[in-house]
Amino acid sequence: MPTLDRKKATSSSRKGDDRYQTLLLPLMIGFAVVMLAFVFVKLGSEVTDGDTRIFDMELLARAQSFRGAYPWLAEVMRDLSGLGSTAVLSLFTVATVGYLSLVHARIKAFLVATSVISGTVLVSVFKAAFGRLRPDAVYAELVVSGLSFPSGHASMSAIVFLTIGALIASTRSYLPERIYILLTAALMTLLVGLSRVALGVHWATDVLGGWAFGSAWAIFWLLLVRHMAKQRGSKVR
Repeated sequence: MPTLDRKKATSSSRKGDDRYQTLLLPLMIGFAVVMLAFVFVKLGSEVTDGDTRIFDMELLARAQSFRGAYPWLAEVMRDLSGLGSTAVLSLFTVATVGYLSLVHARIKAFLVATSVISGTVLVSVFKAAFGRLRPDAVYAELVVSGLSFPSGHASMSAIVFLTIGALIASTRSYLPERIYILLTAALMTLLVGLSRVALGVHWATDVLGGWAFGSAWAIFWLLLVRHMAKQRGSKVR
């Protein structure tokens, strides 16, 4: 009897630990979302007050000098910038939603589509709210219309690439493979944002704000996908 009691106590302890670990991960990820949102709000506040002007101007001038010193750089940056264009990101999103629907993961498909569409709307709202003008055409490799903060390319590439990367990584069991997929998604997001600064079509803080918002939005929706999957799993059991 004492042995059985010990086994029951050990089993209860393990279950308690498992529940704690299961709760801890979403809390940590949720904290990351809050911190990224705080970074975005803080950057927006400083941009509105003009506190980032010196920093932004310095990086803008350096980008212009780099393009002058290395003429091939502008062409490479244009190609990288294209990865974050509306056409390319829409293609990635439609392909992902289509595949998820094909394999009967319709809830995931709906949440991915909703995250991208709502993210696009929010970026437009933020741009109108902050009303920040783009850098002067003198500093830019090409002239782009529209407002500046946050960068749409940086925001939407973070939402699309990080979401798709996380969904693909979740299907793999080999840890280095999962890390590689996530790092690749993060690298694509990073390169798109850097290209916008390098081309002089965005201030550096536009891109930082875009990364912060896009990452927070992607993580939020991925948490929702995870929660919905668990809810469905518990109903099946």
